[in-house]
Amino acid sequence: MSPSRLDQQMAFLNEADKLKQINRGTLLCDGSRAENSGEHSWHIALYAMILGADTPLDVSTDRVIRMLLVHDLVEIDAGDAPIFGDHDPVEMAAKEQAAAERIFGLLPDDQAQEFRALWDEFEAAESADARFAKSLDRFQPPNQNLQSGGGSWIEYDTAFGQFERKVGAKIKRGAPWLWAWIEPKVRAWFEARGKL
Repeated sequence: MSPSRLDQQMAFLNEADKLKQINRGTLLCDGSRAENSGEHSWHIALYAMILGADTPLDVSTDRVIRMLLVHDLVEIDAGDAPIFGDHDPVEMAAKEQAAAERIFGLLPDDQAQEFRALWDEFEAAESADARFAKSLDRFQPPNQNLQSGGGSWIEYDTAFGQFERKVGAKIKRGAPWLWAWIEPKVRAWFEARGKL
């Protein structure tokens, strides 16, 4: 391995550490604080390892894990855009594209192309692997909100219809059995608060 290749890889890894500084809208399960994007990426990769073992879909769990580990790296530059927050999706997409170019561009060309392709595939959510990965990305936060007593749903004054449109549809598209499991739990939480 050439020193310059290792220099590029270490530059990327040191830059990736900044993901730990990006706070998300979702609280930890115990409600003590907001999770950071590094924690989120690790946690949903673990979701993929556990839930991917029983998926009825024809997916590569290893590829899904790889996608999930890189999917939020763009937040280093673009920041987190909470799903129920107020932001311009076109502007955010442009920021994320520029961030992907810069951050993955730190890697040697072969790895830059590979990681960028994984990120692009995740964003497009057209392959079975990407749809499942995107579903897990949407499935983890409501589980944490249920554990923490509502978390970001309370902060953003969310109603069930918003949740179903913005989160439920993506879970259902890539992992309908996970939607069937969580939907009654989430519906009950919103119903108990008069937010159906």
